[in-house]
This record gives sequence, C-alpha cells and structure tokens, in this order.
Amino acid sequence: MNKVDVAVVGATTLVGEAMLDLLASRKFPAGRVYALEAETDGEQDVDFGNKTLDVEPLADFDFASVQLVLFAAGEDIAARYAPEAVVAGCVVIDDSACFRFDADVPLVVAEVNPQDIAAGKTRRIIANPGSTVSQILAVLKPLHDRVTVTRINAVTFQAVSGSGRAGVDELARQTAQLLNARPVEPSLYPRQIAFNLLPHIGAFQENGYTWEEMKMVLETRKILGEATLPVNPSAVRVPVFFGHAVALHVETAQKLSAAETVRLLTAAAGVTVLDERADSGYATPVTDAVNTDTVYVSRIREDISCAAGLDLWVVADNVRKSAALNAVQIAEILVRDYLPDWLSGN
Repeated sequence: MNKVDVAVVGATTLVGEAMLDLLASRKFPAGRVYALEAETDGEQDVDFGNKTLDVEPLADFDFASVQLVLFAAGEDIAARYAPEAVVAGCVVIDDSACFRFDADVPLVVAEVNPQDIAAGKTRRIIANPGSTVSQILAVLKPLHDRVTVTRINAVTFQAVSGSGRAGVDELARQTAQLLNARPVEPSLYPRQIAFNLLPHIGAFQENGYTWEEMKMVLETRKILGEATLPVNPSAVRVPVFFGHAVALHVETAQKLSAAETVRLLTAAAGVTVLDERADSGYATPVTDAVNTDTVYVSRIREDISCAAGLDLWVVADNVRKSAALNAVQIAEILVRDYLPDWLSGN
C-alpha cells in the first residue's frame, strides 16, 4: 500500500502522543492522520512531526474514513469503539487489556511473535500486551528458542507513567509537597507514592496476586504459546516517572552460560546489552531507557541457587518502547504483509 489513513484514539494520552511521534519519525506511510479523544473541548491539538493536528471528538468520528485505528485510550473506550471501527472496515491495534485474552485476537510483541498478526484477520483486532510483558519477552524469546524457559520469576518496578498522565501528576505533586514540608494527600494511589514503594498494582485477586500480576502470567503464556508455563510475578509501583525495570529470574531446560546469554541477547532484535561488572555498568530507567527504542538488559549472571538458571535486570521506556513503538511496529508489519489483502477481502 502506498498510503494508509490512520486514526489515533487517545491522542492526548502519554501513549497516544508517543504513537503520533513514532508514526512521524519512522516515516510510516500515513495519508490522513486523525487525532481523537473521547472528551475534548475542541481547542486541543497535538504534534505530528512538524505538523499540528486538531484533536477531534471520538463520538463524531466516521471510522469509514480510515483503514487503521490505534487505540491508546483505556479498556472502556476500546470496548465501545473498537468494534465500531471494525464494522466500518478498519483494522484495530489496541494498547489496552480489553481484548488481550480473547482467543481470536492475537497478542503480539513485534520482535517476539510477529507471525501471530496473521490470526488477526478474523476479528481485525490486534492487542498490545502490558509494557512489562513486552520488555520481558523481548529478552526471553531468544533464550526460550535456544534452551526452553521452564519457569519465570519476575519482580517488576513500574513507573507512575504506567498509570497515565494522572500518575505522573500525582508523583510530581507529592514530591513538591514533601520538599516544601507540606502534607501529602494521596489521590490516584492508595498510599503516598513519592519517596515510597507500593507493592500493589491492580485489584487484588482471590489468590492474593493483583490483576497486574495475573495479566503478566496470562499474557506471557499466550504470547509464547505455553499454556502452563510457571510464571511467578510481583508488581511494585515506584517513584519514577518513566521506565519500567524488572528483576528477572529464569530457569531453563538446559543450562545456559552467562557468556552465551550475552551472545544471544546481543544479536536479538530490539535488545541492547549493557552489562559491565563495574560501577555504572548497567542500565537504569532514567539514565538509559527513557526516550529510547530498545530494551536494555544488564546484570546477566548464572543463578547460584539453581543449576540451570539465569538472573537478569531488564529496563525499557514503558510508554515509548513497550507500548507505543510496539503498536507502530505492528502497524508497519500489517501494512507490509497483510493490510492490502485484508482490506480487499482476500
């Protein structure tokens, strides 16, 4: 296809803004581009490369005027409007959890299972996984292909931008309050987030895990095609604006040395190894990951408590790399390999 008309739903969200930036900077073959919001005062605008787009009301938009819709607006909006877009003839890429566990909707990490995009022809909806799952699997897939991952333990340290702009605002506000000796009043989060850690992301489930943690289990299994793979996650909200980090402990069917792991990950698409056993020889969210398009992996070592185990530190920009870029990469693959046939009815 020469040009694809695109709409971004949730264009003023952190992920929506990043999607627009990436569509422009990666020279996606876009014709007309529409910026949409469920609630807008008619005076908002967003950047698209060197252009400015007016933000239009979602409820009034005619989806028949585009071929591709990227949703960055949350589950409620996706549930209401994505089916409408499909009926109008569009293909949808959704960043929310709305469709992730539907059997006929592929859940895709572009560097991990791009072949699964083909299964999206039936519903014309493709789902983006959670940010932590995207960065974990970008690192684990090359190892899984080589020695088979048999168990995953992951502790995630998730930035407040995972809660959207409201999370960023809450951390900024509380930090300012504390630095000015003023009392903190939590609003979005149940406890103070500034200078604190919250071992709680998502609603608690009957098994004691949170929904964020259970999503990691279910999404990892679906993407890898391993329905019973043991995954043991803990999710922690941390006072960092952007960039999720994961302390990852992996068991494998055959032993893999740290040196071989470095070799495999150095060759992996979308992954950068920063692993020097010295001060500052590792990646952090603020100094390395933010505003970059790669997953960093550091602290690569053989697990001294397990005969065939590895320990890794994995960092990525949760908004740009793991959410927005993954959606844009899926869109690029769609346009290159699938969209012309899907739209023609073949």
